[in-house]
Amino acid sequence: MNDSDIKRILATARTIAVVGLSSDPSKPSHDIAHYLQRQGYRIIPVNPTLHEALGETAYPDLISVPDKVDVVQVFRRSEDVPPIVDQAIQIEAQVVWLQEGIRNDDAAKKAEAAGLDVVMDRCMRALHRRLIGEH
Repeated sequence: MNDSDIKRILATARTIAVVGLSSDPSKPSHDIAHYLQRQGYRIIPVNPTLHEALGETAYPDLISVPDKVDVVQVFRRSEDVPPIVDQAIQIEAQVVWLQEGIRNDDAAKKAEAAGLDVVMDRCMRALHRRLIGEH
């Protein structure tokens, strides 16, 4: 995925479901999601151990999210990605974004075959800062 594709995703996405979002402000998932929230994205926490995070209701899985999701951002181990991709396909998300350090080529191929864009092993905050800029 090249910079222009990523810039298009960042410019058009409105709602990001963050799978593995932590309520702990010292964790990268919380820090990055909070940054994205401050940039105007709606963050939907997806974590079965939370009731809410960042002022938003949390859901145990993607299937439970009642709203349309543009991007499924994943903060889980690489081996945990396949069922998340299955749910992303089921809810008709547009993008699966695996944060820095997370890769699963088989799951990515499945998502792409279903028509989803896939970003792997890239930090959404870093790319947003570089391609869009903070506001």
